[in-house]
Amino acid sequence: MKHTLYIALGSNLGDRQANLQAAIQALPPAVHVLRQSAIYETTPWGYLDQPDFLNMVVQAETELPPGELMATLKDLESRLGRQATFKNGPRVIDLDLLFYNDLVLENDKLTIPHAGLAERAFVLVPLADLAPEFIHPVHQQTVEVLLSQVDTRGVRPFENNTKQS
Repeated sequence: MKHTLYIALGSNLGDRQANLQAAIQALPPAVHVLRQSAIYETTPWGYLDQPDFLNMVVQAETELPPGELMATLKDLESRLGRQATFKNGPRVIDLDLLFYNDLVLENDKLTIPHAGLAERAFVLVPLADLAPEFIHPVHQQTVEVLLSQVDTRGVRPFENNTKQS
């Protein structure tokens, strides 16, 4: 059985855009990407003394159960160069499972929907690109309504400035 999921991707070390693309390319075959949001440049959240992030969200499908999916995502982060630092610290790549169908699950290893996503503009802005009408199964509000309740000033469209001045 295929499950629909949304995964947030973030990077603020190295070639941030290449890191996001490498993660998307490494998701198959366990995760089949259906759609991608735009990429946004965002100010850090939590720990502020670090470079800006690039963030995006993908809509995907998988046949993996939630626990196996999370293990796959964490393994992918490691393979792409993520090293353990500290909470909300800089990272080469971050993959967060936002939603898995409309499942609500909380145990010592996994929380679905992702805890805190309803307060994070850097997640809600790209998520709204893909699923503005998706209803958060805990808050019982659409992504669009949740987005209207957060400050989005630190989230701006990313324009790939590869030209040298």
